[in-house]
Amino acid sequence: MSILRLRDVRLIVGAVGLSSAGDALLWVLLALHVGETGGSALAVSALFICLWGPVVVLGGVAGRIVDRHENRRLLIAVSLAQAAVVAAMAFSADSLAALLVLSALLGAGVAVGSPAEFALVPAAAGEERVAEANGQVEAARYLGLTVGPLVGGALAAAGSTRLGLLLDAASFLAVAAAAVALHARRDPDAAEHAEGATRAREGIAFLHADRTLAIALAAAIGSLLFFTISVSAEVFFATDVLDAGATGYGVLISSWTLGMVAGAVGLARLVAGHRLAVGALAGVAVQGLGLFGAAVGATLVVALVAFLVGGLAHGAKNVLFRTLIHEHVPERLRGRAFAAYNAARNGAELGALAAGGVLVALLGARTALALSGAIPLAIAIGALMLMARREAAAPAGAAYVPAQG
Repeated sequence: MSILRLRDVRLIVGAVGLSSAGDALLWVLLALHVGETGGSALAVSALFICLWGPVVVLGGVAGRIVDRHENRRLLIAVSLAQAAVVAAMAFSADSLAALLVLSALLGAGVAVGSPAEFALVPAAAGEERVAEANGQVEAARYLGLTVGPLVGGALAAAGSTRLGLLLDAASFLAVAAAAVALHARRDPDAAEHAEGATRAREGIAFLHADRTLAIALAAAIGSLLFFTISVSAEVFFATDVLDAGATGYGVLISSWTLGMVAGAVGLARLVAGHRLAVGALAGVAVQGLGLFGAAVGATLVVALVAFLVGGLAHGAKNVLFRTLIHEHVPERLRGRAFAAYNAARNGAELGALAAGGVLVALLGARTALALSGAIPLAIAIGALMLMARREAAAPAGAAYVPAQG
């Protein structure tokens, strides 16, 4: 990798890590602020729906924007707008209505900014180094998501919600500055627009038409409908089943996130390019096995080991799915394809979060956690079997060729 490309990758990796830390800081600050100022659980839920819902609702529109406009400039504009929105939050935090409106605007920025960052990675790293760059990007994301809540919790405890929000606004300014410094460009060809390639549905149509992508991504999204139930179950599993208290819960979650970092930078790079889909599906299976094993073992030591293994698989899986989309989707469609995948993924997670509380109340934390692992494990095994049948039926000598242009 040339010095210039290495510099661009480092800028993107740093921006993603900083942005993720700021996002997680904001989630913690706002959730605690709304809860402590008289807001109900319903108000907290509404807050997160406003933050994450636009990614689902605007997936098609956001993808079309990313595939129509130069991505570096787009990332600069979105980051500056997000900085302004979060700064406005800092001075209107006493109004729940204002927070909800501003949260929706912030979520709309995420809907555009995330696929723009995704599409810029190959331009920065080069197509031949995209898997390595994806590992670094995902590792930075997980480190940010680990540090952000710690800082957010400390600021909330100190009564410094406004300061925390201003720090998050500053993080968006830093992301904009990183984008300004980027040498890499992704400027869609105007000829593509004239041919109607800007249709929002073309990205999801391609994902469906490519059978390898269709099988792998359907399994990924289907598994999230159940895997994310673990978010609602884990706190009660740690405190009530393991009797580990708040500290034990924090250590448990940290073991998962640290595993994700290691999986992203180490495990994912061991998977050959022609086995990306199989490797990603294996990651879904082992991730589910980690949750299931923790629930079955039901001791803190077993749970920590199981969460570390599940986190390793989770981190590797996310890198492999990113790289799989990069490898299979033509460059001109990558914004729309990733936006479609992101929308489906976030929609599944929102549905699982809504169902998680109900399942924990009805079945208990241990059973809900076991199901959140066992069902994705079964989905992944089924998808791997289907993939194996397709490979067995493929003509002899058929070779995988990455998508071009």
